[in-house]
Amino acid sequence: MNLTIHPLIVLLFFPGGLFLLASGLVFQWADRKLVARFQNRVGPRFLQPLADVLKLLAKEEIIPEGAHRGLFVALPIIALAAALTAALYVPMFGVQPFFSFQGDLIVTIYLLSALTISLGLAGANSVDRFSLVGATRTLTQLFSYEAPFLLAVIGPALAAQSWQISKINAYAGETTWFIVAQPIGFLVALVGLMGKLELPPFDAPEAETEIVAGALTEYSGRGFALFRLSKDIELVIGLTLVAAFYLGGIANPLDFVLKTGGLLLVMALLQTAFARLRIDQTVGLWWRVGALMGLVQILAILAGIYIRQWWL
Repeated sequence: MNLTIHPLIVLLFFPGGLFLLASGLVFQWADRKLVARFQNRVGPRFLQPLADVLKLLAKEEIIPEGAHRGLFVALPIIALAAALTAALYVPMFGVQPFFSFQGDLIVTIYLLSALTISLGLAGANSVDRFSLVGATRTLTQLFSYEAPFLLAVIGPALAAQSWQISKINAYAGETTWFIVAQPIGFLVALVGLMGKLELPPFDAPEAETEIVAGALTEYSGRGFALFRLSKDIELVIGLTLVAAFYLGGIANPLDFVLKTGGLLLVMALLQTAFARLRIDQTVGLWWRVGALMGLVQILAILAGIYIRQWWL
């Protein structure tokens, strides 16, 4: 009986399921609150993200004329399911991953990319011009930020000589923090995460002053709520990965709160300090600089490994 109940508790309540959804809302609130305080504003109340989601879930879902009905309904569900699945391989809240295998890092990266792909398809599925422009920008930004982010997380994996997240997390806790040993990789990972999540100043795909809500212009009600929850969950997972790889690993819940909270504070500062970049600035500059910096970091790691093996 226990063997049957335990996986269900993990998937539905903690560390996945409802607890992860609630954590995503808390992180969204913290991000909005920090940015507001840095801009000398009050910011949202603590329960505002929950109220927004409940309101959206209660609203009518309107499917625009000309959009494929099945695709329109399925894409938000796919995005949320991919984000929730990715959390199974990550040491969320300082708890060991429930599922872990050699190569789960690559699977997690691909699952985290499903949100961006779903957003692009959601915009392309609509005939609205704002949605189409937003979809184009979203998919263009995907190619510019996924590769540098992947290169950034490969650095600690090479140092740990493993593609298993739990082993990389354990190795990071036993050695010098990789933010010191691999500072370029940390910078690329943090900026790449902001680009993946389309946070300011990399929010050209959903610039409300230009294209309303970008790819999600035609979404309302449940679909919009699920997409928002997917982004919140991916924010938690992304911060957890960066903290686990570059900040000495995550060994317990206190580690998780302090390290992911510190990263969120830095991201809020960056959001406040920089104005929105044009899509050509967002894509062109980072594709060249970010990817190049990531490659330089990897080459340095490989050279260090080779020299160490040769010396020994």
